[in-house]
Amino acid sequence: MITCHVRYVIDPKKIVEFERYARMWIPLVEQFGGQHHGYFLPSEGANNIALALFSFPSLADYEKYRLESVNDEACQAAFKYAEQTDCVLSYERSFFRPILSSDTQ
Repeated sequence: MITCHVRYVIDPKKIVEFERYARMWIPLVEQFGGQHHGYFLPSEGANNIALALFSFPSLADYEKYRLESVNDEACQAAFKYAEQTDCVLSYERSFFRPILSSDTQ
């Protein structure tokens, strides 16, 4: 399993728009075989940082999702919404391999 951590720099005046954008992506990731762990909006501390976590069975499955999402109508609508509202200023992705309680050595 591979977990993608996305760190967003967002416009703090556009939290409502970013939340709408986030809610668009949760079912889309799941539609492409991923498991979304949610978006995390600012609370205390920095008011312009948001996070997302989602997993795919493998990096190859994630790459397949990335390739297929480019041509998906609903994904294109989500990309366009973020661009039109300018709620996402920048983002960076990191990938992690989780250790779960059920894992054995």
